[in-house]
Amino acid sequence: MDLNIEGKVAIVTGAGSGIGACVARTLAREGASVAVVEVDAAKAQAVVAELQAAGHRALAVAVDVTDPQSVQAMAAQVIERLGGIHILVNNAGFTRDMHLVKMSEQAWDSVVDVIMKGAFLCTRAVMPWMIENQGGRVINISSRAHLGNPGQANYSAAKAGLLGFTRALALEEGRYNITVNAVAPGIIDTEAVRSLPHFEKLRAAAEKTTPIPRIGDTSDVADAVAFLASARASYITGEVLHVTGGRY
Repeated sequence: MDLNIEGKVAIVTGAGSGIGACVARTLAREGASVAVVEVDAAKAQAVVAELQAAGHRALAVAVDVTDPQSVQAMAAQVIERLGGIHILVNNAGFTRDMHLVKMSEQAWDSVVDVIMKGAFLCTRAVMPWMIENQGGRVINISSRAHLGNPGQANYSAAKAGLLGFTRALALEEGRYNITVNAVAPGIIDTEAVRSLPHFEKLRAAAEKTTPIPRIGDTSDVADAVAFLASARASYITGEVLHVTGGRY
């Protein structure tokens, strides 16, 4: 299926590893120029080097997505260097898991700020170009955790907040041929998940309780993102696509 992404410019935040890096690779293979946005400059450069070695057009940008000036500068650089912004994937995020009574304000603020404020700032930065050019795709990476997970009040709240953000923007921006959707992954086999001390227990539980009896792969999420970023999804907006193997 031709997704008609060739020649488009995509920004992927948190693209130095895991789901974000896989999304960047997938969009690049589909013909997009990709801005790899990551707080860790070395990680961003490593992904871009890989993409360029494969013949793709890519740009590394070190950005703190919670810093408005940094985000605005990133958007301006992408427009100048790559020629526009057709696709934004708000993927940056991380976990700081603990029960609420033990959760510090810093643990709450850091998670919510990167996931929620980061998506707000990045989307606000790219939206004027999309509106002026009458088209665009915004894909927010939420999580099955939006339904609630014990020990993840901060992460669950932030990922649930992304869904409200998605639906509100879909209503605002549809008149400009801009779609806004969310992807909600389940347990995905990333470097961060594999580093958890209880990873094998997680995988065993997933195999027992998930209708499709395996842990998810980053490509499962990236393929969903690529579809929503494509011309094939031009009449889909305000939706949440769960990539969980049927686990709710």
